[in-house]
Formats: sequence, C-alpha cells, structure tokens
Amino acid sequence: MKDESDSGFGLPVGVEAAWGLRERPAKGPKPLLNLDRIVAGAVRIAQAEGLAAVSMSKVAAEVGVTAMALYRYVGNKEELLTLMVDAALGLPPEVPRPGQDWRAGLTDWAWAVGESYRRHPWALRVPISGIPALPNQFAWMDRGLRCLAGSGLDAQQQLSAILLVSNLVRIYRTIDLDMTQAIEASGRTPDEVMATYAKKFAVLATPDRFPALSQALATGVLDQADPMDDELTFGLERVLDGIAVQIARLAEQ
Repeated sequence: MKDESDSGFGLPVGVEAAWGLRERPAKGPKPLLNLDRIVAGAVRIAQAEGLAAVSMSKVAAEVGVTAMALYRYVGNKEELLTLMVDAALGLPPEVPRPGQDWRAGLTDWAWAVGESYRRHPWALRVPISGIPALPNQFAWMDRGLRCLAGSGLDAQQQLSAILLVSNLVRIYRTIDLDMTQAIEASGRTPDEVMATYAKKFAVLATPDRFPALSQALATGVLDQADPMDDELTFGLERVLDGIAVQIARLAEQ
C-alpha cells in the first residue's frame, strides 16, 4: 500500500505542499487547517517569544488543533523551521530596476536580505541544513542572478557571488543580533558597553605585546558603538569591489 505522504516527488511533505505538488481532494469542504496557517502560527510564536519557544505542540495550540494534525502537512519540527524562514524572507525586491547596473542591483538585493533578517531576527537562529529548496528562496536566488546577468561572470561565478554576498549579510546581522541581546541584558547603553570594553582592552593590550592593537585603541576607535549598518556597508562594498575586479579581468580576456 502506498504511503499517504509519498506523492512521488521525493521531497519532504511540507516542501511539496509549499510548491503545490501535493494533491488536494477535488470535492468536499475546504479544510480548516492548511500549511500556510501552520507556518503563520509558528512565525507568530517565534516573533513574539523567540525561536526556542517554537514546538509542534505549541504551534498546534496556536492554530487550534492537536499536534498530530500538524503532521499531515509538515514532517517534523526541522521541516517547519525551514518553511518558517522561507515565509519570513517573503518575496525579493524587483531588482535590478531599469537602468541599474549589476552592482547597484546587487546592493539593493543585499540590503533587502538584511532587512528581512532585521524584521525576523529569529530566522538567524535556524541552522542552514541544505540547499535552498523553497519558493521564496528560489525567488531570491533568481533575482540575485538577474542582477549579474550580462556581467561576464559564468553561471558558477554568479552563484558563488550570490552565496558570498548573502553569507556576508547573514554574518553581520547575526553579530548585530548577538551584540544587541548582550547589551540589552546588561541594562546599559551601547556606548557604555563599548567604553567598558575599551578600558579592558587598554589594560590587556599592552604596547609591548600587541603594538598594532594598542596603537589602534589609543585612537579611541572603541570608545563609542558604531552602527552595525556602517560595518555592513564597508564589508559589502569591499566584496563588490572584488567581484568588480573579477568582471574586469574577464572583460580583458
């Protein structure tokens, strides 16, 4: 007898449902429960209480069903988390816009990725467990690749560039989240926390052992907290500079 969860595509049940690959009854009343409702309920919990609060039983209570009822639509919690991230990402911006070159389009794309994480910081706590395989993830990849179309990079280089930029954004947003949570837990302002760090560094980073670090600290570089967006801007610009160098090299060949 064929397993009810096996629709022949070889994908997890929730992924198939997200792509519309699972058959639905042609007749009968519309079911009160569906994948979108489950994912939306899980996202509400994560948004309000953090990712650690998400459990199958709590999501079931949120949408008003038993935990067992969820498993007709999603295979397990890990699968649900993946679906939640895809929902949180939403659809990408319409880039590149008319008249934009690859760099301007990819810059807008990168900042849009960052804003998605800013709106849903819990998504940064979901481990990356495989190649993106959901509709919104595909849409983001497609838009990023459109920005690089005609750049001279081949398909592999374009995908590598997208991976590099998206990972950079994820790293900076994760650092920002970690620091924000640490500062909030301390009960102090960002500048107060940085001033404390600066004093500790000044004591530990003596000129004889760490001359370059000591010299940098003497300039007051750590006396105040810099917005993480400034750090992301610097990092993103340098990565795009590197991609531009590769494009220029290929144009000379």
